[in-house]
Amino acid sequence: MNRVCEFLGLRVNFDPKPMPGDWNGAGCHTNYSTKSTREIETGHAVILEHMTKLEKTHMDHIRVYGEGNARRLTGLHETAPITKFSFGVANRGCSIRIPRANKGKGGYYEDRRPASNMDPYVVTGKIVETTVTGKL
Repeated sequence: MNRVCEFLGLRVNFDPKPMPGDWNGAGCHTNYSTKSTREIETGHAVILEHMTKLEKTHMDHIRVYGEGNARRLTGLHETAPITKFSFGVANRGCSIRIPRANKGKGGYYEDRRPASNMDPYVVTGKIVETTVTGKL
């Protein structure tokens, strides 16, 4: 995107809410799975274990999920409040959305907390650190 905009003489702004107002802002929802979450028989239980770990480290994640994210995560407009962790099946107002397709089975989940200006390596690393390595 930066290269195309440079070619056109434009500038990219990745701020999660570059203009104030009554709208949801821009996030960078991050889909995540591991081999164990994708297992049909046991994956859902593993996802629930991940939710417990992610809840315990919620504010640690928020701190690295992008600058200005508090302007976006207000609890309005299909966002969860920045101070409260939540998850649910097919719930777009939660911190973590578990797709309806993998309800009761294995699969992936979507972390809806990262802002549009997040660093994908930092966010992914933080999720792995919390869910796989068990650093709480």
